Amino acid sequence: MLSQIERDLSNPTIATLWRLTNALGINIEDLLRGKERGHGIEHIPANAVPHTSSSDNKCRMRILGPLELAGHMEWYEMIFDPHGALTSHPHERGTMEHLTVIDGKLSVESGPRKQVVAKGETVRYRADLDHAIRNLTAKAARALLVVIV
Repeated sequence: MLSQIERDLSNPTIATLWRLTNALGINIEDLLRGKERGHGIEHIPANAVPHTSSSDNKCRMRILGPLELAGHMEWYEMIFDPHGALTSHPHERGTMEHLTVIDGKLSVESGPRKQVVAKGETVRYRADLDHAIRNLTAKAARALLVVIV
């Protein structure tokens, strides 16, 4: 897995990153959160929300879900530049993704199947196959993605 990530052949989930940091003895929560969690309401300023991006930086993902759910459920805000894409190799067996388009129009591929998704629409698809989300338009697009492992 590390070799695939280094060669930009794999798009790991937060769950995979969590397992890797645990194996290396690194606490991913400390790295991403930066401070001890309090009780009651946890407020995370916009600039403190962890984020990642596709290798070409045309798709940016803000990691919205708490790390303790990694490996079970993850959710992201996804921002696609015009013609941006996020392509992924299969995640763990049984993984499903649920994508809701907030702005714009996206194309989703899961294995051989393709579906165009417009603003306000949701698709659910297998993510244990090669899969991709693409912005085929000249306008930016935004979506929410929930990953259930």
